[in-house]
Amino acid sequence: MTPAERAAALAQASMPTLLMSLAQITGDRRWLQEPFLPRRDISIFAEPSGGLSAAAREAIIAATGQVLDELASGARVLPPPLGEDAMVEMMSVCLGERVPAEYATMAREEMGFADRRLDWRAPPAPERLAAFRVLVVGAGFSGLCAAYRLGQMGIACEVLEKNTDLGGTWFENDYPEAGVDTPNHFYSFSFAPNLGWSSNYSKRGEVWEYQRRVARDLDLRRHIAFGVEVTAMHWHEDRQQWAVNSREADGSLRTRWAHAVVTAVGQLNRPKLGSIRGLDTFTGTSWHSAQWRHDVPLEDREVAVIGTGASAMQFLRTVAGRARKVTVFQRSPQWARPPQDYHGSVSPESRWLLENVPYYYAWYRFGLMWRFGDGLLPTVRRDPAWPHPQRSMNYRNDRQREQLTEYLLGQLDGRPDLIAKCLPDYPPYGKRILIDNGWYEALRRPNVELVTEAVDHVDGADVVDAAGVRHRADVIVLATGFEPGKMLWPMDIRGRSGVPLKDVWGEDDPKAHLGLTVPDYPNLFVLTGPNTGLAHGGSLIFVTECQVRYVSAMLREMLEKNLGEVEVRRAVHDDYNARVDAEHADLVWTHPGMRNWYRNDRGRVFSPMPWRLVDYWRMTHQPDLAEYEVQAARV
Repeated sequence: MTPAERAAALAQASMPTLLMSLAQITGDRRWLQEPFLPRRDISIFAEPSGGLSAAAREAIIAATGQVLDELASGARVLPPPLGEDAMVEMMSVCLGERVPAEYATMAREEMGFADRRLDWRAPPAPERLAAFRVLVVGAGFSGLCAAYRLGQMGIACEVLEKNTDLGGTWFENDYPEAGVDTPNHFYSFSFAPNLGWSSNYSKRGEVWEYQRRVARDLDLRRHIAFGVEVTAMHWHEDRQQWAVNSREADGSLRTRWAHAVVTAVGQLNRPKLGSIRGLDTFTGTSWHSAQWRHDVPLEDREVAVIGTGASAMQFLRTVAGRARKVTVFQRSPQWARPPQDYHGSVSPESRWLLENVPYYYAWYRFGLMWRFGDGLLPTVRRDPAWPHPQRSMNYRNDRQREQLTEYLLGQLDGRPDLIAKCLPDYPPYGKRILIDNGWYEALRRPNVELVTEAVDHVDGADVVDAAGVRHRADVIVLATGFEPGKMLWPMDIRGRSGVPLKDVWGEDDPKAHLGLTVPDYPNLFVLTGPNTGLAHGGSLIFVTECQVRYVSAMLREMLEKNLGEVEVRRAVHDDYNARVDAEHADLVWTHPGMRNWYRNDRGRVFSPMPWRLVDYWRMTHQPDLAEYEVQAARV
């Protein structure tokens, strides 16, 4: 790259991010003082200038260029990792607001300055370690993370994956325009950075390729058995092991024995097909969005789309551009925020910055972590003094509502009929916040009709709504979501007492300590379990890494202390879930103004996590064995 090209790349940088890189490389405190202090910006994607003057920006760019030259010539070397006091100061300067000291260690891990891996304190006897077996169920992001971290410790594990390849939801969901709605540079492993994302919001194919690259680079495929579906897991007290029954790729049945089982199947892995009366009489072709029929052309077809959630928001514009007519059945409207950089690409200059400026990627990731995580959580908490509780939770949430409303009115200008149908009357974030992927533009098309009556039944070639109106269809696409309440379903999991876990949890009320462990089910760890989802923002991969560290630490306790069983105490489990429910009582997902899939028929929120990311990180960083009933290994 020529000096002019480098200068052009530096000029396109996020100035707060570049400033932190410069300050960290040089250790010069003048970069953390006026006139180089960025202004606070609560936008999802911060304004690149950071509110700095042109003169300040020019000084930062010139100094960074000089530092890069010094590093290239060997006249300068990179400093040792930042200490926690320096992290706190720099995080606060970067954001233009005070960041509590409790974030320092978590941020150092997430930014790659510290490793989340665990080392042995008193290595177990080699024969004990060699005999200890762990089964991981699922080879999506969580399963890959578990395989990597357990492999680092030398703990033998086998990953059982029901599909023919890894990826989980990113393998299964290949509907048109499927992609992330959390920026890739945060929605990725802290231990496997990808500096070459083509977009800040990549589509399914690029995310899946990232997973496969991670598995290839870290040699994880050797742990995975594909085409193996776990059907049952029964605890055997006499052996202190789980008997795990599975249907193999060739259709045969097999039983494996494991000292511990880690489920990594996710919450959104079983399509919700619903009970639409008469669907079996449909004379056309129907499918769920997670089981897309790419072999069925939509050209010159009349398509009925039932559901208006995240998947429909992504695929509608493609379907509307192909089909002769599209009828969308909406149960309730969704809030959608402007696409901003959703359809953009990462410029060559931005990629160069990520790849060539030391620490730039780390500080860019930190900014996303804050803005998409704990920086958003206060906006969904109830302010008891707020005078408009029906429409919003607090002042900031109301401001978000105003901004989203303004955007919607602009997109649907001149269509009062669509505005009346599309404008939600509940607070933003009450349901999953979506990004407009041409949704409003598609609804304005002459070949698209939005129906707000519920679907009553299907009769032959017609979808009949609750008002009795018939809508002809050649194709029905069910964008009806998944079955998050039926967590770990349909596996038959029976613990110490022999009671099926599905009976304990019922149809839609799963509970677990930290979302991870359940009384009566020893040595069973549930990744992405109850109340561990992120409904306001953040990266589920961050949560997964926290959970895998906790599981790894529990297995370390078992191996180092020669334990055969660890089972969470019921009082600990019940107290934790009582605190979860109390916390949710003040958050938007219990708002009475709407329905959402986060809570069950009795109103209990079972899916999202109510805590700040830093709270959950702290809760899971080091397990407290006093919270568990333990028994020594008998074999």
